[in-house]
Amino acid sequence: MSGDSVMPRGKLLRPVPDDAFDTSTIGEYCCWLKQHHQLDFKDYGSLWRWSVDNLEAFWQSIIDFFDLDVGSPEQILDEQKMPGANWLPGASLSYPEHVLRHSGSQPALVGISQSRGRVSISRDELREQVARCAAGLKKQGVKRGDRVAAYLPNIPEATIAFLATASIGAIWVSCAPEFGAKAVIDRFCQVEPTLLIAVAGYQYGDKPMDRREHLSEIRKAVPSIKQVIDVPYAAGMQIDQSMDWSELLAELQPLSFEKVSADYPLYVLFSSGTTGLPKAIVHGHGGILLEHCKAIALHNDVRDGDSFFWFSTTGWMVWNYGVSALVLGASMVCFDGNPMWPDASNLWAMAADEKVDFFGNSATFYMACRDKGLEPCKQFDLSAIRTITSTGSTLPAEGFDWIYSQFDERVILSSAAGGTDICSAFVAASPIVPVRAGEISAPLLGCDIAALDDSGEEVLGQPGELVIKTPMPSMPVAFWGDDGSRLNDAYFDQNPGLWTHGDWIIVFDDGASVITGRSDSTLNRGGVRLGTADFYSVVEEIPGVEDSLVVHLEDASGGMGRLTLFAVAESSENQERLGTEINQRLKNDLSPRHVPDEIVWLSAIPRTLTGKKIEAPIKKLLKGVPMEKVANVESLVNGHALQEILQWHSSASVLNSDKKV
Repeated sequence: MSGDSVMPRGKLLRPVPDDAFDTSTIGEYCCWLKQHHQLDFKDYGSLWRWSVDNLEAFWQSIIDFFDLDVGSPEQILDEQKMPGANWLPGASLSYPEHVLRHSGSQPALVGISQSRGRVSISRDELREQVARCAAGLKKQGVKRGDRVAAYLPNIPEATIAFLATASIGAIWVSCAPEFGAKAVIDRFCQVEPTLLIAVAGYQYGDKPMDRREHLSEIRKAVPSIKQVIDVPYAAGMQIDQSMDWSELLAELQPLSFEKVSADYPLYVLFSSGTTGLPKAIVHGHGGILLEHCKAIALHNDVRDGDSFFWFSTTGWMVWNYGVSALVLGASMVCFDGNPMWPDASNLWAMAADEKVDFFGNSATFYMACRDKGLEPCKQFDLSAIRTITSTGSTLPAEGFDWIYSQFDERVILSSAAGGTDICSAFVAASPIVPVRAGEISAPLLGCDIAALDDSGEEVLGQPGELVIKTPMPSMPVAFWGDDGSRLNDAYFDQNPGLWTHGDWIIVFDDGASVITGRSDSTLNRGGVRLGTADFYSVVEEIPGVEDSLVVHLEDASGGMGRLTLFAVAESSENQERLGTEINQRLKNDLSPRHVPDEIVWLSAIPRTLTGKKIEAPIKKLLKGVPMEKVANVESLVNGHALQEILQWHSSASVLNSDKKV
C-alpha cells in the first residue's frame, strides 16, 4: 500500500475532549463491549479495525447493545461476498415495531410548516395514528407486498403513513411534491403502487404551489393506483375523486406488526434519474434497522429524549434516515418549506425554538449562511446542539471554519458522505475522533473503505476510487424488477468483489478522508487527476460568483484536453472582471493546470433534485450525446440551463475566451 501523502492535512478544529468516552453513546458502547465481551478499546481506530475484521461479532453486538428483536437468525452473515451477502438468514422482525417501541407523552414528531401551524405528536399519539392508518389501509385492500406511494412533503402524516404501510408488510415509496409529474411517473411506474397518499398543494415561502395538475397526470400514467388519499394541507385545495385522510384514519384497531425476513422490502428509494430511468433501490427491514442504529447513535450521538432535525424532503434518503432516530427514543422535527425564507436565519430560529440536539443540512446551506454574514449563536440560543452534520456535497475548509467560529469546539461537525444506495454514510464523524477543516473524520464502524489507484492498489494520502471491501447490511437487497445484472453493473462490475461507489477519495493513515468529486467527473489533464471539489472551493469563495461547475474533455492524443468552467455571476456586469479573478485565483491557489480554457456564464447551474451538480451528464452533452439521452430535465433543478449549455456549445468555436450565453 502506497502512503506518500500529496495533500496537506486540515487545521485541527475539534480535539477529542478528555471526557469524550464518558459523555457519548459510543463511549457507553465501548464500556459495554468491555463488560460483556472483554474487549477494551482506547481509541476509535482500534474499535473500527475490530468492527471490520470481525463483521459478525460486531453486528451481533449492535443487535444486543440496542436490544433489537430480530427473532432467532441462523447466523449474522452467511458469507462475506459481494454481491450476494445474506444478512440475518432466518430472522423474523419488524422495523416499525422498533420505531414505535417507546411510549409516553414525550414528543415523537414535531411538524414545522409554512403551510400551516406547528404540529406536535406524542409517542402514544403516534402509535394510535399509525394503528388507525394501518386499519384504513387494510380496509382499502392494501396487503402484504403491495406498494403504497406518497406524494407528500416532510410532514408528520408522511411518517405515520410510512410506518402504517410497513407494519402490515406493504412497501413504501415516496416522491416529494416539488417533483414534476414525469419524474414521479418514472419512479412510480416501476413499482406499480396500489394506493397514493398526496397533498393538493403546499406553500414554499410566500409562494403557493398547486400540484393538482401533476396529480392528474400521475393518476392517468400509473394505472395501478386504485385509490388516492387527500391529506388536507394547503388552504383551499382539494384533490378530486379522493378519500380524505381523516376517513382513512376513522377506525381504531389494535396495532400489530407483520413479522418479515431481514431482506424483506421496507421501502424503495430512487436514484436521481439524471441520465435515464431512476434506479429503484430496495432496502430491507433488517439491514436498515441495524445500520441506522449504529450510525445515528454511535456516530451522530443521538440518544433518548433528543430532538433530531435534518433538513430534507421525502424524496431524499435523509428523510428515511431521520425516521430511524425514533428507534433510539429521539423526536424528529419535520420541516416543510423554503429554508431561506423569510431569511437565512429561519432554520436556526426553529432549532432554537425546538431545542434541537442534532442539526443536519447541506454544505450549500452552511456556505450560504456564511456568505450572508450570519451569526446564529449570537441571534439565538443554540446551546442544545451537540452535533452538526453536512452532506449533499463537499463542505470546504472555509465552511468548517465558519461553523467553529459560531459554535463551541465541543460541538461535533460531521461532514458525511454516503448515498441513497445504502441509505446511510460510508464516512462521517464520531464523538471520539478529532475534526479537521475540510476533512471527513472517519470511516463508519463496520465499513471497510479504501482508495484504489488506477492499477487497483490501495493508496493512502493520494486520490483514488472509493471502494468498500466487505458487505454492509444496508447495501441494496435488489433493484426492483432487476434479475441482478443491473445491480452488479452499478456497483461490482468495475472491481469484482468490491463495492465501487463512484466517488474519488483521499484516505489518510488515521482514517480521515476527503471526497474530491465523483470519479466519473474527475478531471484528467495531461495525466494529472484534478478533483472538482478543489475548483469549487476556490471559485465559489470569490465574491460575486454564486455557483459553478467544471468539466474536462480529454484529448485522445494525451494532450491537456479542454477544461470548461460554467459559472453564475451575481451581476452580468462583473463577468469580465470575475473571469480574470477566477483564472488568477485558480492559478495561484491550485496550479496552472486548474486554469480553464474557457469560462461560460450561465443563469444557473443544473443540479439533481437533491442538490448535486451534474458534471458527468454535461460532459456527455459536450461530447455530442443527444440531450434526451443525457438527462431527464424533469429530474433536475435549473434544467433550463442545459439548453443554455447546448446553445453555447453549438456556437462555440474559439477556446481561451469568456463567453456569455
